[in-house]
Amino acid sequence: MDENQSKDSGPSEQSDQNKNSEKNQQKDGKPSEPRKPFYKRPVRMIILIVLVVGGGTAALVYWLDARHYETTDDAFIEGSVISVSPKVSGIVQSVNIDDNSRVKKGDLLVELDARDYEAALAQAEGNYASMQGKLSESQTQVEVSQANVGEAQAELLVTQANAQNSGNDLARFKALDERARSKQQMDNAIAAERTTAAQVEDAKAKLTSAKAQVVNAQMAVQTAQGNLKATEGALQQARNNVGYCKIYATSDGVITRKNVDPGDYIQVDQPMFSIVEYDVWVVANFKETQLDHIQPGQPVEISVDAYPGRKITGKVQSIQSGTGARFTLLPPENATGNYVKIVQRIPVKIVLDPHQNDDAEHLLSPGMSANPSVKFR
Repeated sequence: MDENQSKDSGPSEQSDQNKNSEKNQQKDGKPSEPRKPFYKRPVRMIILIVLVVGGGTAALVYWLDARHYETTDDAFIEGSVISVSPKVSGIVQSVNIDDNSRVKKGDLLVELDARDYEAALAQAEGNYASMQGKLSESQTQVEVSQANVGEAQAELLVTQANAQNSGNDLARFKALDERARSKQQMDNAIAAERTTAAQVEDAKAKLTSAKAQVVNAQMAVQTAQGNLKATEGALQQARNNVGYCKIYATSDGVITRKNVDPGDYIQVDQPMFSIVEYDVWVVANFKETQLDHIQPGQPVEISVDAYPGRKITGKVQSIQSGTGARFTLLPPENATGNYVKIVQRIPVKIVLDPHQNDDAEHLLSPGMSANPSVKFR
């Protein structure tokens, strides 16, 4: 049965082939030729050889160049983000910024209502002026007390001189014959000597009192100076509080996370917004097996996912002393029975060359993904 079918099908297949060949001859207008093998077609072989040689050359060049680099895609842009908060509480009077607006150092960003602080400043100025007056009064009192000391010293000298004369007179009267002196004269000499001696003691007491007044006046000066210092500090604080009502930009940057509007009541240390500085760098987490080739100072080429056509240059600044896992909140405990060795990653800080972030339309911001390539040869 099968042999008969094969015999019957043989002539029909041949007839079909003949018909196809006839059709081809009719289309081309000439008898068809059998197709040549691929390797016998020179044009296609040349194209294939060029593609193979070119691809191999390109692969070799890429390998020769790539072996001089250590790369990673576990890298991110980092930068300084300054959180701005008020130092005094108050009602927001004006806001001169908006989200993602650019500011320069010294720009007035937010202004608070300063009337209460201005009143406190006026009171502090009055207290300071009052303390200055008291200090001047105390200093004048010291001068008066010192003058009293001088007067008491002069009076003591006079009384001492009078006492000396009275003593001399008494001595002379005692030396005379009783017939040459009267009893009254003798009594007067004794009384005069006692009086002048008492006057000397009184002058000494006055001098001591005058010196004590000088000490008291000097202590009063010190107290007044201390009070003046205290009021001066309060005055300076009042001036600072008035100044704190105007919040200026501390550096050039971009405003982010704005959370303040006119009319808001702001508390001390309440975050209002952040300033992202233009100075950025890259933290690349290289595998520990790659660090053998990486050293500080090596040049780096960086591509950023946000700007695929832009090439950024920099250099390796430093390598962290420890893996990233070691400084997490809960470092891994390796002394366990189910330990599995995993290649660790170590952060490498890469600083950018000057003027790499000057393009205002393509700013590099913290958190962007980066792909650094460190050239070590």
